Amino acid sequence: MPQPLILASTSDIRQTLLRNAGLDFDVVAARVDEETVRSSMLAEDASPRDITDALAELKATKVSAKRPDALVIGCDQVLNLQGRLLSKPATPQEARAQLGDMRGKRHDLLSAAVICEGGKAIWRHVGVVRMTMRSFSDAYLDGYIERNWESIRHSVGAYKLEEEGVRLFSRVEGDYFTVLGLPLLDLLSYLTLRGDIEQ
Repeated sequence: MPQPLILASTSDIRQTLLRNAGLDFDVVAARVDEETVRSSMLAEDASPRDITDALAELKATKVSAKRPDALVIGCDQVLNLQGRLLSKPATPQEARAQLGDMRGKRHDLLSAAVICEGGKAIWRHVGVVRMTMRSFSDAYLDGYIERNWESIRHSVGAYKLEEEGVRLFSRVEGDYFTVLGLPLLDLLSYLTLRGDIEQ
């Protein structure tokens, strides 16, 4: 009998991706002070890749410690704009500032997934996608935020590629699922190889 699978994330899009892939899983939110961990790691000059990997592992191990019988998937995503990490915007003004800073430039979006079993990490992957924003007008930017604020306030970088946010970009180089916050193909490959899902 396959092990129970738990997603340590309340992200709707991650749940939808796993459900659409035919996986049966439970959702258990991992209570983690992400801002403190991120700030502490930035103070130690940790790379964006290390930060997103550490946060994904922290979420997975926290839930795994309580459910050692299960495979627990922890996830995290960071946006690296020329060495500066951007988070989810707290206000429409912050979203405007972030998008204004990214306009006409390239940034990297990193999505980490870590699987824990018995409180220990047994698999990890960090996907990287290179995203180039077009030089959109101030009028479009203001309208975009006004129309989409309730959705984009939950997203790193204040955009969702699966929604109107796709219009902000001129080029996307990398895996679509990684943009959505989960390196799904790598995750499914691992679970298939282990025999947790059908070959």
